[in-house]
Amino acid sequence: MVITTGEDKGVKTVGLFHVSVIVSALGFFVDVYDLLLFGIIRKPSLISLGLNARQVLEQGEMIISIQMIGLLVGGIIFGMIGDKKGRLSVLFGSILLYSIANILNGFVTNTGQYAVLRFVAGVGLAGELGAGITLVSELLAKEKRGIASAMIASFGILGAVTAFIMKELFDWRTCYFIGGGLGLMLLLLRSRVFESKMFTSIAEKSDIRRGDFLMFFNNRKRAILYIRCILIGIPAWYIIGVLVTFSDQFAREFGIENVDPGKAIMYQYMAIAFGDLTAGLISKRLKSRKKALFIFYGITALFLFLYFALKGGGSAQNMYWLCAGLGFGTGFSVIYITMSAEQFGTNLRATAAVTIPNMVRGALPLILLMFKGMRNVTGSYVTGAWITGIILMVIAITAAWKIDETYGKALDFVEE
Repeated sequence: MVITTGEDKGVKTVGLFHVSVIVSALGFFVDVYDLLLFGIIRKPSLISLGLNARQVLEQGEMIISIQMIGLLVGGIIFGMIGDKKGRLSVLFGSILLYSIANILNGFVTNTGQYAVLRFVAGVGLAGELGAGITLVSELLAKEKRGIASAMIASFGILGAVTAFIMKELFDWRTCYFIGGGLGLMLLLLRSRVFESKMFTSIAEKSDIRRGDFLMFFNNRKRAILYIRCILIGIPAWYIIGVLVTFSDQFAREFGIENVDPGKAIMYQYMAIAFGDLTAGLISKRLKSRKKALFIFYGITALFLFLYFALKGGGSAQNMYWLCAGLGFGTGFSVIYITMSAEQFGTNLRATAAVTIPNMVRGALPLILLMFKGMRNVTGSYVTGAWITGIILMVIAITAAWKIDETYGKALDFVEE
């Protein structure tokens, strides 16, 4: 159930280049740099720790799964903090935590330390994007929310490109130091951002429950909506966490040599930047989040088909271009995250916007488990992958079909 509150009349005067948009974009830039850094430097970092080729694959899957579990835990913690203490509390706390974790990551000497620090970094990384989009959504006029979120996501995605460039220029330990340093520098800019008036207006009311994660499940309709918001984003991390992160393994199965997974991630994320921006523009043009979402599902499905049908394109360069195509398709990520922020009331909005994308990220261990099960059943690494992809796409499309349109929706309401 929802209760309407007074609308902040001032938000209509806020432009797309409001300081909150700029700082949120820079924050997501650092977030993506640190989030994807392990995938980019996975092989050189684990080899330098003395692991053989088989251990690099197995330990790599384990460490990235632990990082994603950290994101899941952090999503719940920072989501609740965002609605209890404010959006800015999340933006400051999360970046401080993952910056320190990344600096310490540069000193690891074994995979146990590596895994623990990636978990801690994951907890910190969980809060950045959801809190930023929540804040911007509440500050901007409703017709500008989608394109502002797309701008944040598009610029932020370039953090992956920067991570790859740093990997090419510096030792993997230095890459972690750079990520931690960038985060600490960003804290200085955060002092210029102000809290959302929508939040402060309800923070003064003691009778409104804020940031109660269990509220998502004490109402059947709200619980179903929350689960659907998670399911529509699942294919994104199947593509990022399986097809691209382990693109070198798929390349070997396709008979292609010398594929660098770090370079594949860079190609993918460069394309995601364009995909996010395009998705935001299409959503604004069509005045519909759902139509834009389904258009990008179609693009994703097309490149999934090409990835497997063309067996990686027969060369390393073609493999990279196919990863870029998959990246452009996963531009739907900005749509589902924006929709998640718009579906719920102000007293649960940060909790939803932070936890939902991190539930999606945190689902990667389950996706990897499904993938392992499918490849064991079929006896084929490639067949197991495309069957997993089909299942996840069908689940996402079914969930999206039944979700409500949120374009232009007024956000001045609370859940009870």
